[in-house]
Amino acid sequence: MIEPIIKYIEEPFLTFGCNQKAIDPRDGLMLFGPFDKTKLKGSITLGIIGPAAARLSMTDYLRKLHEQILPIKDSKKYPIFPGIESTMGIAVNFGNIPQIDVKEENIKSALRHTNAHIRIHELVNLYVDPLMAYMKEEEIPVNLWLVVIPEVIFTYGRPQSKIKKAEDNIHTKFSKEILNPNNQNLFPEFQKEDDKIREAYEYEINFHNQLKARLLGSNIATQIIRDSKISNIGLSEKQIEKEEQVRTAKAWNLASAIYYKLGGLPWKMGEVREGVCYLGLVYKKTDEKNRNACCAAQMFLDSGDGMVFKGNVGPWWNPQTKEFHLSKEDAYNIISQSLESYFSKFGAYPSEVFIHARTYFDDAEWAGFEEAACNKSKIIGVRIRSNNTFKLYRQFSYCVPRGLMLQYDEYKALLWTKGYIPRFKTQIGLETPNPIDIQITRGNANIDIVCKDIMSLTKLNYNACIYGDGLPVTLKFADSIGEILTAGKDLDTGVLPFKFYI
Repeated sequence: MIEPIIKYIEEPFLTFGCNQKAIDPRDGLMLFGPFDKTKLKGSITLGIIGPAAARLSMTDYLRKLHEQILPIKDSKKYPIFPGIESTMGIAVNFGNIPQIDVKEENIKSALRHTNAHIRIHELVNLYVDPLMAYMKEEEIPVNLWLVVIPEVIFTYGRPQSKIKKAEDNIHTKFSKEILNPNNQNLFPEFQKEDDKIREAYEYEINFHNQLKARLLGSNIATQIIRDSKISNIGLSEKQIEKEEQVRTAKAWNLASAIYYKLGGLPWKMGEVREGVCYLGLVYKKTDEKNRNACCAAQMFLDSGDGMVFKGNVGPWWNPQTKEFHLSKEDAYNIISQSLESYFSKFGAYPSEVFIHARTYFDDAEWAGFEEAACNKSKIIGVRIRSNNTFKLYRQFSYCVPRGLMLQYDEYKALLWTKGYIPRFKTQIGLETPNPIDIQITRGNANIDIVCKDIMSLTKLNYNACIYGDGLPVTLKFADSIGEILTAGKDLDTGVLPFKFYI
């Protein structure tokens, strides 16, 4: 232990077009354009899938993205959106937008099922089946599909959702024996229905996660969009007023996500330490009643680009310690995958690998990590957790600033990634922010450098064009990636870019 030391980490810079730097992604894109603007520019082809009315709303909104969108009031928090062509250097080819119709009557029919497994599986089928068919049969390539869903799918496509009682509801009754894959019905006319039920039960009751999971092996990139968020259809006056207050934020977010999922890089970290990469470990229990869990690793380079490596399912959950830990063999395999992928991309292994996790590393799994990295890379284990037991106040109109660091040990510190932002002259949110607790638990590194890197990694969420997140990107999407990887049975994903999961 040491005497607590308060430090301040300056807001990290990001790099944009022509290697110009800015601290706010929106400033950088507006002034300099995306980092690799020579790689992706000009006319682009997007596909749209959804009901006719939703597809029309999406097309209208894409046209709005090509125009200037003004905020309700002058605000640095919600700056003007100049248009996707002005900021990203790309323009949608409206003369060629492949569209797939999802018929309203088919959605209504699927929504009649009281059984959530069957209801959501049929809703996902309405989108996945035609997307797979298009990829196999059509000649016009589509690098990104905008999946537009009506509000009823959002409402009744989530866990715990239940449809309203109605006379025409479909109640599917079956014995639990049907769910046994080895069960063979003696009557062929019923076998097909049994298979349909079994398949539905192989997936999670979640439209978003199930759709993403079922498309992973097909390399079909998607952006799921709620129709109400772009058209205000079905919203109350108060809800519309709230949506209008963030209309420029929605435009920035969608423009950034489109550019990234098309293969571009909107921005990268401003201060690059060559040969450094960051791994975020992802765990998700496959069954709340046992210890089995799926493990994966997210690798992020200094550029911000990421890859996801799926590990094995095993008894990684310890109910006594409430932590996940890999076996030595599985720890070795998942780090080996990451290092070899880096080598295939750059022709050399990274000099340093920072492994981020929410738990400590036990001796067996760390031995596996070290064995995989032996004579290749230096590895450092970092435990990152939210901390709601310690708050810091100051006698000022606003809370402590984002970037404040309280070091209380040679290898431990509290870091405020939320708080007062001088750029906006205000704080984000009304509550007193909580810090994240950062500990170097394995290996040797400078805690100042680790915290500075984590601050930079809070600015690499390309799915939201914002000033900064509360968590580094290595852990920000850990839960959602884990849910997608466990949303289906025996998913064979291989190594996929991060963009397919968000």
